[in-house]
Amino acid sequence: MINIIVLFPKSSDAKNIRNILVRNGIDVTAVCTAGSQVISRFNDLEEGVIVCGYKYSDRMMYMELREYMTEGFEMLLVASRTYLEEVPRSDNITCMAMPIKVYELAEQVQIILSKISARKKKRKRKIRERSPEEKALIESAKALLIQNNCLTEADAHSYLQKCSMDSGMSLVETAKLIIESY
Repeated sequence: MINIIVLFPKSSDAKNIRNILVRNGIDVTAVCTAGSQVISRFNDLEEGVIVCGYKYSDRMMYMELREYMTEGFEMLLVASRTYLEEVPRSDNITCMAMPIKVYELAEQVQIILSKISARKKKRKRKIRERSPEEKALIESAKALLIQNNCLTEADAHSYLQKCSMDSGMSLVETAKLIIESY
């Protein structure tokens, strides 16, 4: 789940923004009035969106908060046009000028959520490179299968993969078991 934190200095503003998002089917993880509250949440959360104003009740500014943001977080900065003109353009900050329209806010949050989801899927798709030790284990297991069961290398590899999938273990763990059994 991608977390959404709403951060505005006035509690009533923060709650109104949360209500807008919830009415549009977007779950909100937390509502905060101080930047320090959000920073304490970063340790527990991997990724998310911070919908926030320019300045917070603890006198922290959005730029200070941005320095604490982990890689998986994006910021939707809602402020007046004069403040937004001073905001340096960044990959993880999206700006929205006040006054905001309900559908535009919900739409912008959905766009950011989609961006985070796409980034998450891309990370999952990356093929993890095996270490030389893991490669050696797999090759040893295949060699044992070839030697003892008169299999081709392709058949031995297929057998390893099938056993791995059937048992729910990784290919390396399956290779270790085969080596131990011989």
